[in-house]
Amino acid sequence: MRVMTLKKNDKLIIDITGMTSEGYGVGKSEDGVAIFVPNSAVGDRAEVLIVKVLKNYCFGKVINLVVPSGDRCEIDCPVFLKCGGCCYRHITYDAELKIKEQKVRDAVARIAGLDVKINPIVGAENPNNYRNKAQFPLAKDKDGNILMGFYGFHSHRVVDTDTCLLQPEIFDRIMAVVKDFLERINQSVYDEITHKGLLRHLYIRYGEKTGEIMVCLVVNGDKIKCQEELVNSLKENIPKVKSVVINSNKEKTNVIIGTKNRSILGEEYIVDNLCGLNFRISPNSFYQVNHSQAEKLYKKAKEYADLIGEETLVDLYCGTGTIGLTMAKDCKKLVGVEIVPQAIKDAKLNAEINGIKNAEFICGDATKCAEKLKNEGIKPDVVVVDPPRKGLTRGLIETIKEMSPKRVVYVSCDPGTLSRDLKIFEENKYSPKELTPIDLFPRTSHVETVVLMSRV
Repeated sequence: MRVMTLKKNDKLIIDITGMTSEGYGVGKSEDGVAIFVPNSAVGDRAEVLIVKVLKNYCFGKVINLVVPSGDRCEIDCPVFLKCGGCCYRHITYDAELKIKEQKVRDAVARIAGLDVKINPIVGAENPNNYRNKAQFPLAKDKDGNILMGFYGFHSHRVVDTDTCLLQPEIFDRIMAVVKDFLERINQSVYDEITHKGLLRHLYIRYGEKTGEIMVCLVVNGDKIKCQEELVNSLKENIPKVKSVVINSNKEKTNVIIGTKNRSILGEEYIVDNLCGLNFRISPNSFYQVNHSQAEKLYKKAKEYADLIGEETLVDLYCGTGTIGLTMAKDCKKLVGVEIVPQAIKDAKLNAEINGIKNAEFICGDATKCAEKLKNEGIKPDVVVVDPPRKGLTRGLIETIKEMSPKRVVYVSCDPGTLSRDLKIFEENKYSPKELTPIDLFPRTSHVETVVLMSRV
């Protein structure tokens, strides 16, 4: 067993030879201890300060670049080293895409143990200004000034900023208008420790195709002072604002959005168009944050589903129905399953406003509902799954096997849990035929993957 020789505040020079799934560079000391270093790049030779020592590995930070990596580029964000939003602004986008594609390849080989076709990653045409949703926590500094921005990495310390390169420029203008209003009315700001104060978050949603914008203030209460002044200021400065909503969140929780909404301008939703369909977006609705990349993702999922109009399609973890509804006109019947009641309500409404008559949406746990559908004799030709980061249960995979669809299309946001599930599918006679990684979240560590599996 290796004895840890490094101590906090030690300095040493290491070569960065790999990257973790969180975007940390990885190097080793002379005696083989792994050192994880944020904001480093493969190819760096760096002097590193040890900041944390654990049993088998350490964390460090770069204090001097002896030889910089050829992947490095100039950092274009003034708060990149403080903010927890991005992890790849110090390297080129091409280098980032290679890291993400390799992350998928490594996970499939190491965890699933499968030799399967993996297509090149589908990158974004523009890795900036893509987010159609933003959530800005609020705080006050020691002088009582409003702070609005993002949480620091692995913390709830608010990093004050007036811009973000991941979001459209119009969000910066909304931030400025709202911040100016909040400073004028001198409203209290929520404190997570004492649970006192009113203002929690500024929350913005944007319909990229329609141009419609929703501005939402999340409050530890039911209303704010001078709300007409806020509405008038937004209308005057940001004409595209169609909806202003007060969202009540009185819970002692890290969950940003509460369940109660009250519109003070327009409706409690905006509309956007995705893959030729219109979708209502409320404060609580799920909607992909990268419109152009989401269309590529859904197009690939539809290609893998390979529908000809006669199939029954079951969409598990359907959310507000976006993936299934984009395929509905190409199948005989669509059945969507989702555990969140508001999402199912939105899915039914989205089917209605698009004139889709062959869709049914069920509220419930995916594993239990799939078992129920199987017992009712539903025999899908194609099953689509888009689970949360934790992936699927073994029971659900076995139920899908018993339903015996010809194809399974798996949309994943985590290569690790995806690879674990692919191995279980393989054991249950469903073999992955092709994977396509798609970058929906440029400059962050996340990567989506679409997989086609066929019944053996």
